[in-house]
Amino acid sequence: MDILDCDALDLSTLLEARELSAVELMRATLERITAVNGDVNAIVALRDGDRLLEEARAMDQTERRGWLHGIPVAVKDLAHVEGIVSSMGSPLQARKVATQDSVFVERMRRAGALFIGKTNTPEFGLGSHTFNEVYGATKNPYDMTRSAGGSSGGAAAALATRMVCVADGSDMMGSLRNPAAWNNVYGFRPSFGRVPADPEGEVFLQQMSTNGPMGRSPADIAALLEVMTGWDIRQPHGLLPQMFLDRIRTNVNGLRIGWLSDWGGAYPMEAGVLDTCESALGVFEQLGCEVVELPAPFEAAKLWNAWCTLRSWSIAGTLSPLHANLASRGQLKEEAIWEIERGKALSAMAVHRASVVRSDWFRRAVELFADVDILMMPSAQVWPFAVGDRYPKEIAGRTMDTYHRWMEIVVPVSLLGLPCMSIPAGFGPNGLPMGMQLIGPPRGDLRVLQIAQAWHEATNWPGKHPPRPAHSLRLH
Repeated sequence: MDILDCDALDLSTLLEARELSAVELMRATLERITAVNGDVNAIVALRDGDRLLEEARAMDQTERRGWLHGIPVAVKDLAHVEGIVSSMGSPLQARKVATQDSVFVERMRRAGALFIGKTNTPEFGLGSHTFNEVYGATKNPYDMTRSAGGSSGGAAAALATRMVCVADGSDMMGSLRNPAAWNNVYGFRPSFGRVPADPEGEVFLQQMSTNGPMGRSPADIAALLEVMTGWDIRQPHGLLPQMFLDRIRTNVNGLRIGWLSDWGGAYPMEAGVLDTCESALGVFEQLGCEVVELPAPFEAAKLWNAWCTLRSWSIAGTLSPLHANLASRGQLKEEAIWEIERGKALSAMAVHRASVVRSDWFRRAVELFADVDILMMPSAQVWPFAVGDRYPKEIAGRTMDTYHRWMEIVVPVSLLGLPCMSIPAGFGPNGLPMGMQLIGPPRGDLRVLQIAQAWHEATNWPGKHPPRPAHSLRLH
């Protein structure tokens, strides 16, 4: 067995027992990157290999810091790693070297992670397709002509091809879930406040995006979440640390799953997506779960309008200074300009009305969880599309009126900050992967992780169906 096929926790165990050295793991990782990354383009800002091997050698000679000790990690290029370029996919920041770690990155460093570089992302994380003018596009390892998704597309593709064994991502509008679905891996959006953002800019009102872990198993995700999680005293919102890994295995027999399908027809679906997901539901029934099909619990149009308002308001608040400067405005992607200008035109009462809709949806969601243990629906509405396209212009004959409308199915979760795991659902007749969203109640992160782990032990899609580049390369 190729050592890079091992899950992160298994590698950690081998490193701790000294059956594997950090140098051996780093050398295998660098060889895999050399062999695969030229085609996939998932790892960017890769550090010097000799320097990385020196750091790995030092790890072999020092006391173990934590479970990540000696494990190579690449951080999504929206977060900061001291000494590495933080481009955020923007030409405006292409030479900006971070002077300190982001909050969760510093925690990963304390746990022993060896940072090798970054994972690719679209400009400022806007759009569920990973391409930018700094590094180019990340390709889907299951079909190099197609998108890896986004905005954590680089992380998902790197996981699928075994260039890393565990990764971080972030999620505002499905950015942990869509790429996980399209790369046959797991992506977990934790409850809002579970993983702190950086204490900069406005920190009271912006509750839309969150950082989170990705992996090829829910157990790896639980372990990384324990490292990333915990309140940061410099920020007003947050949750206290919680342990997940030691409780991740449990009997799911008797659990009720609410299947939301396509939200009563509100979300158009490309042919085969629903068939693939509904076929996968049978595994949960084999595990003893009861699957109940639910009608649309809230008006989709209200959710979409509230989401667009709050998203544009949030993005404008962050990126307006770049838009105000004519020189920097000319280097912004058109989707960023659209969001900023839309956000700047909003009134305070428009934002308030959108938040009222969000509040109404939260109360309705709480009612749903009184009857079911978990909610489920597909992670995406389309299969991975052509890597040269910016975004799908239509789905099943329905025209998409914005650059992100094709990902509307992730909005119900994003609006409320609910814990949600994208789990691999299998492959369509086209040979492309798809995923499903496991949606938990407020602060129900552990429940989501437990059900995902039971699914993984019954299916192991990432282990049984790696992409060809990972499957064909044998490193010794």
